[in-house]
This record gives sequence, C-alpha cells and structure tokens, in this order.
Amino acid sequence: MFVLDSHCDTPSQILRLRDIGIDNERGHVDFPKMRKGGVDASFFALYTPSSKTGPEATAHALGLLAGLNDALEANSDKAALALTPAQAIENKKNGLLSIFIGMENGEPVGRSLSMLREFWRLGVRYMTLVHSADNQICDSCSSKEKTWHGLSPFGRDVVAEMNRLGMLIDVSHASDESFYDIIETSSAPVVATHSCCRALASHPRNMTDEMLRALAARGGVVQINFYPVFLDDGFAALLSESGLQEKGEAIENDFIAEPSDVCKRLAWYKIQDELMALPRPSYKRVVDHIDHAVSVAGIEHVGIGSDFDGIEVTPAGLDDISCVPLVFEEMRTRGYSEADIAKVAGENFLRVMSDVQKNAGCPSSLFQL
Repeated sequence: MFVLDSHCDTPSQILRLRDIGIDNERGHVDFPKMRKGGVDASFFALYTPSSKTGPEATAHALGLLAGLNDALEANSDKAALALTPAQAIENKKNGLLSIFIGMENGEPVGRSLSMLREFWRLGVRYMTLVHSADNQICDSCSSKEKTWHGLSPFGRDVVAEMNRLGMLIDVSHASDESFYDIIETSSAPVVATHSCCRALASHPRNMTDEMLRALAARGGVVQINFYPVFLDDGFAALLSESGLQEKGEAIENDFIAEPSDVCKRLAWYKIQDELMALPRPSYKRVVDHIDHAVSVAGIEHVGIGSDFDGIEVTPAGLDDISCVPLVFEEMRTRGYSEADIAKVAGENFLRVMSDVQKNAGCPSSLFQL
C-alpha cells in the first residue's frame, strides 16, 4: 500500500528552524515520524498568508521553497523530491520518502502566467488557488464580500494554463461560487487537497454533498482534513468560547517573527499544550468524514490531506503523522477492504495526478528538473 498525505504545511515550520531530519519532540511532521507512520509521500505546501501580496508574496513562497530544498539536500539519504507518481513509487523502491511540492494561495504568481510557469519549473505540482482572502484568481470561502463571485478573468487564464502544464488545481479554501466556476472551466479533474464534509460539520471550508458529487463526476478527489474545527461543530464552538485561538494567533505571530527567541518559542508551546488539553474529537471522526465522502462521491474519489503543521490542534489520537495508521485501522474495523483502504491511502490521488499530467499540453521535458 502506498500512503500519501496531500497537504502538510511543513515548509513553514522549516522556516521556524525545525530540523525535519530528526524526530522532534514538538511538531507534526518530520522524516522519522513519516517513516514510523508508514507515510510514503507528502505534499509539502508553500503557504503564503493572505496578508502578503505582490512581490512580498512571491518572495515568501520562494523563501519557503529554498528552505525545503536545503532540508532535502541535507537529508538525501532519507527523502527525495518527486515530480510524478512514477518517481514517488521508484523512491519507495529505493528506500526513500517522497516529497511533492504544492503551493497554498495563488498570490505569489501575481498576475503573471510566466510566474505560474516558473513555479511549475521549480517543482510545484499543485496550487491551492486562494486562501483566507480573495485574490487576483478567485474568491475565498472566508471573505464576507466577494470580489469576483467566482473566478476572475485572470483566474480563468490560470485554470487553462494549469491544465496545459499538468498542474493540479486545488479548490480547498475556494468559495462555493469559485468552486463551481473552476469545475466548469477546467478541462482536467480538480482536487480538494485538505477539505471535509459540510454535512457533518457546517464550516464554510467544508464541501457540500453537491460539491462532492460534482468533483467526483469530473474525476477529481477530496482529501479529508484532520483539523478538529472542520471535523466537528461542537469542537469549533468550544474553541471559539475558549478564546485560545485568538490568543494563540498573536503569540504564534511573535514566534514566527523571531523563531530563534527561546521565550517566544516556549510561549507558543504553552498555547499548544492548552489547546491539546481541550476535549478534542477522536481520530474516528476523520473516518466519519471519509465514510460520508465515500457514500456521496464513491470510494474512487476520497483520500487524506491532514493539514499537519498548519493546524494548531489535532484530533485525539492523531497527534502527528506517525499516527496515521490509526485511520486505516478504524477503516478496517468498519469493514473496508484492503483494496479500498489502499485507494483512500494514496492510490486515488496518484491516479488523478497521473491523469492530469498525461493529458497536459506542455512538453514532457518540463516534468523533469
């Protein structure tokens, strides 16, 4: 079985001075934890906050990429970059973990298809078009007043160019209007790399049953997110009442600004401990969302996208990526066959990625660095 986690925010943690070559006491993802959890590959997301725009956003994404490449170079005996599913499978045969590169938020491309192509050349194989605020591509699910009511004119050009390149289009964080525009505009299947089911938790980041069906009908896949706020309305209300999220954001921002400051690091750890002490939904809630997505979209269209290292609190039992096997054990308990578990574990996402790349219109040489 090939296990793939389609969304981890680990490059941001590398900038916060985490050494992902060793088993860290803190943090969700490093190479030893991936190995322990039997996770063969992960998409590491170059996450750019919506507060950064223009050249600052581009520079931020490139800085994340530089840090990731340094980490891969320093750990070449443990992991290697992968650009295609075939490379990831070959890496596994050679005893190496695979790191794919995604980009979360399209703001770093600005209004330039040339910059989009450059990120492709640098190894980016999917792009989450938007994050927590509208950008030049489309509207966010988080914005109250929508700018475009779907894709912008430039966003339609971005979708067409991503199709041509063979770059996966990620609809996570997109508004409902943007989602349907993307589905109708794209000539290739699209993915939701880290999203849950709105039927089980009402957060606007989650996907309705209609959206799940539309995604599947076009050959795409939804990768279930592990964030308790997206898994369970009760926990979302509890977290809001606690005030810890707002308090934590300020403390985390201080830590991000000076990651070498021990006091600021310890303050962030303290908030994390307080968050983890809250009564959290179980890892079984992740499987509830898998069950629902499978019932609506079909077993061929569901996977896992943890959002590890981008979430401040995890489900009980899923403290880090080494715990991922619990999800598959719970699926076995619920009667899933080994073949179906393998599909959710990674086969579905790799299939979609292969299909998108095979049907691309760009020269095949661009698949290699």
